[in-house]
Amino acid sequence: MLPLPPPPPYTPPSQKQAMFSPLKQIVTSKNTTDQHLLPPELPHSNKRQQGGYSKLQRQRRTKPLIWCGAIFCLIFSLLLIFFGIATLIIFLDIKPRIPVFDTPSASLTVVYIDSPQFLNSDFTFTANFSNPNRKLDITFDYLNIELYSFDTLIAARALQPFSQRRKETRLVAVQLLSSLVYLPPNHAVELQRQVQNNRVVYHIRGTFRVRISLGLVHYSYWLHATCQLELTSPPTGVLVAHSCSTKR
Repeated sequence: MLPLPPPPPYTPPSQKQAMFSPLKQIVTSKNTTDQHLLPPELPHSNKRQQGGYSKLQRQRRTKPLIWCGAIFCLIFSLLLIFFGIATLIIFLDIKPRIPVFDTPSASLTVVYIDSPQFLNSDFTFTANFSNPNRKLDITFDYLNIELYSFDTLIAARALQPFSQRRKETRLVAVQLLSSLVYLPPNHAVELQRQVQNNRVVYHIRGTFRVRISLGLVHYSYWLHATCQLELTSPPTGVLVAHSCSTKR
């Protein structure tokens, strides 16, 4: 049996070979990649550490104009609540009511139709204005009264403004004349039939503007009145039935 040859002598690698060994290259490339992945140092990091941005950490002071606006809104809200409560108390104490319009009496002296569709009429009635309020004085500063036969306006009149004290009643005589007022043929025929049957039906519509004064407070509103009247035939036509309603 032949003896084995001795192993070759170990020769240490040179410095240049060790530098470019595969293991060394892997470690070097990994270190280089990690350095590229690291975020660069922020240029202001030193300034932040030194207090360069300390102003951003301070709270901003509220401007005086904002404070003034807030105070004004608060005062306005308190005044609004106060006046609302005061108005409610006054309303519950006074309990305002609308005036009442009525026609207690009326007369019809003339009704005839000329050439066959033109109406002539002489109608007079008593207008009763009542102020039912116990603590309020009122003023009628606009009054307009219209007279209708069926749906046709046959006369109108405006009244003079006047004032009424609390719980006061005022009677006003109102004369409404119709001269050659055109009526539709069917209305003219129906009116002639009513005259023959001794029952003539007229309608009154009133439009009023009422003004109320309560100390320094003044306000006004519109009032609408409607009445239906039944009268006997002229020349001695008198009121036999009526119904009135008044609303805002």
